[in-house]
Amino acid sequence: MDVRIAPLLAVLALPIAVGAGCSRPPQAAESGEPHHHQHHPPHGGTPVVLGDEAYHIELVLDAATGTLQAFVLDGEMEDFIRSGVPSIEIDATVHGAPRALLLAAVPNPATGETVGDTSEFEVQADWLKGAPEFDGVLRRIAIRGSTFTDVKFNFPRGNDTDG
Repeated sequence: MDVRIAPLLAVLALPIAVGAGCSRPPQAAESGEPHHHQHHPPHGGTPVVLGDEAYHIELVLDAATGTLQAFVLDGEMEDFIRSGVPSIEIDATVHGAPRALLLAAVPNPATGETVGDTSEFEVQADWLKGAPEFDGVLRRIAIRGSTFTDVKFNFPRGNDTDG
């Protein structure tokens, strides 16, 4: 090979080698499976995806008291996101019977959150004490200029079809 051409070939081959190495995540390359990133709810609850993972709602049930909390989180489930809505309505179906939940905004003096500017919502319903699973539809929530309506999910599985 001509000595003058070798450095030129090395420079041309570098972007191809680097691009090939970055074409898929390490997990997919090692396992042969497609990569699905997972989010971990900070309270260990049920994640409900809003939009194309723009935001999440984490649902946390205290079965002993029948209290259901909803936390509005960013797309990675790392930061709490405040919403201006006064409540979140969920239509639930439990053992074939329809049930309604109206989660009210929860103010938090420690964080400065108020009704109309909070990331936490809550409801207590006696029927939740004996309902470890239900299908739900989150009717409407507005977050930072985006509105999400009729979001279907299962509790406790959520609605993330990737994993």
